[in-house]
Amino acid sequence: MKFLLTSGGITNKSIAKALLKLVGKKAKDIRIAFIPTAANIANDDGGNKIWLIEDLYNLLKQGYKSIDIVDISALPKENWKGRLKAADVLFFGGGNTFYLRYWLKKSGLWKILPKLLKNRVYAGISAGSMITTKNLALSQSRRLYYGERDYRGNRGEDGLGFFDFHFRPHLDSIYFTKVRRKFLKKIAKEFQQPIYALDDKSALKISGNKIEIISEGKYLVFNK
Repeated sequence: MKFLLTSGGITNKSIAKALLKLVGKKAKDIRIAFIPTAANIANDDGGNKIWLIEDLYNLLKQGYKSIDIVDISALPKENWKGRLKAADVLFFGGGNTFYLRYWLKKSGLWKILPKLLKNRVYAGISAGSMITTKNLALSQSRRLYYGERDYRGNRGEDGLGFFDFHFRPHLDSIYFTKVRRKFLKKIAKEFQQPIYALDDKSALKISGNKIEIISEGKYLVFNK
């Protein structure tokens, strides 16, 4: 399987190039299915979704063949399944990790995603990247993320389970003032698994068992 786990999406040429290599096609031949579901209940600055528009605009600038928007919380399975199958890249946007988790399970995509990814690339932004790991405990840390909780009271911490590491986006972001080296270093002691903390100019490029850090900014790695 192939993954591109980003903090802020396709924010620079290095990340854009990494996705092209994973897909094995030119941008003009790549079909994107963008899943915005995690953003539905994200209440940043009174519901301001400028960041979501910026994420989509960054995709638009790449010159891909097509960009479909597929909200799995708003569409029946018989609709979204075919649209995801038609794509080369399944691009999961940012927002609330646990809301995305809820709808991945409720929609049925959770079960069929591994099969879809046998010949497609998974790309994620923030929450869309964090959900790929085995455990979402780091996402629940109040010290880092101000108490984000699972949707509808479900305190489950299981992610999709593709990776046995933790992914922490938005390193040194002005919007997440606790996502800093000194806080992460302390919290890392509570975990045995590796922790990748990336800023919005960085990403993890994963092909099979090979993990490569792609960055034009800053990143930190703990417990490795």
